[in-house]
Amino acid sequence: MFSRIARPTLCIANRSLTTSSQNNAKVAVLGASGGIGQPLSLLLKNSPLVGELSLFDIAHTPGVAADLSHIETRAHVTGYMGPDQLNAALKGCDVVVIPAGVPRKPGMTRDDLFNTNATIVATLADAVARNCPEAMICIIANPVNSTIPITSEVMKKYGVYNPNRVFGVTTLDIVRANAFVAELKGLDPARVNVPVIGGHAGKTIIPLISQATPKVEFPADQLSALTARIQDAGTEVVKAKAGAGSATLSMAYAGARFTFSVLDAMNGKEGVVECAYVRSEETECKYFSTPLLLGKHGIEKNLGLGKLSAFEENLVADAIGELKGSIKKGEDFVANMNP
Repeated sequence: MFSRIARPTLCIANRSLTTSSQNNAKVAVLGASGGIGQPLSLLLKNSPLVGELSLFDIAHTPGVAADLSHIETRAHVTGYMGPDQLNAALKGCDVVVIPAGVPRKPGMTRDDLFNTNATIVATLADAVARNCPEAMICIIANPVNSTIPITSEVMKKYGVYNPNRVFGVTTLDIVRANAFVAELKGLDPARVNVPVIGGHAGKTIIPLISQATPKVEFPADQLSALTARIQDAGTEVVKAKAGAGSATLSMAYAGARFTFSVLDAMNGKEGVVECAYVRSEETECKYFSTPLLLGKHGIEKNLGLGKLSAFEENLVADAIGELKGSIKKGEDFVANMNP
């Protein structure tokens, strides 16, 4: 009854999470046992772009790997657990995705997470620099506005920093903007694309509704409310889960979408564009999220901010100070680390 012809390539609506092309990429997920890591690893296991899936965490990874290894898709899954196995987990990896860290709880800001997650990200970035310095690094761990500067500074210490290969995954902001705009306008969300620039926390999240495709317009009050909802959507989920966690499933979807875009581009697909928080010359901030054309070696071209509305220009101006502070906080953290 169940036709094997219908077996997965995973599609969610019409926005395919994978392509039909095959690749043998080795992808590591650091933090694979967590609330984001498990569903993210499931989505990666389901992709024909992934040949090897290397799962690392400080606990429970053998069980997650065993569970995923029973799925009838081609990716070979290996689990690694604890600091002694981190180096082995990273050997030969083409892409490293890092959702590791503690989640937000009610009342916490992304910045409250800083001390714990900064140390975790710095430790993992150090291992990446030593074991697979040419890998594409996709950071999900919050606060992204600071963890990308941390990752970059750690890579610099080893002389292996390549700004075209270090990405802060802001894709969830785009996914949310697409969903919310589609909901308000009665559109198919799979066909909506809203660029989101800036950073990945609160008012640094800047949805460019004026650049949405298809073109949409909102009255000023509705535009303001929509923008605020996109900016505060993470808190919306934290509150709805009532202390039981933060955005994990939607973040896993967004992380998988970004990873597949990186893999597609590495695999030679042309015209792959995603927004991400990266080293940038587009504004006075050292790091800034904009649409990026991805290629075989990471960022092929930064597509910049594009034409902004007056409303959006004000959002950018309001975000710069907070972004600069978050960037400096990340850089200072690495500068003050014990050698």
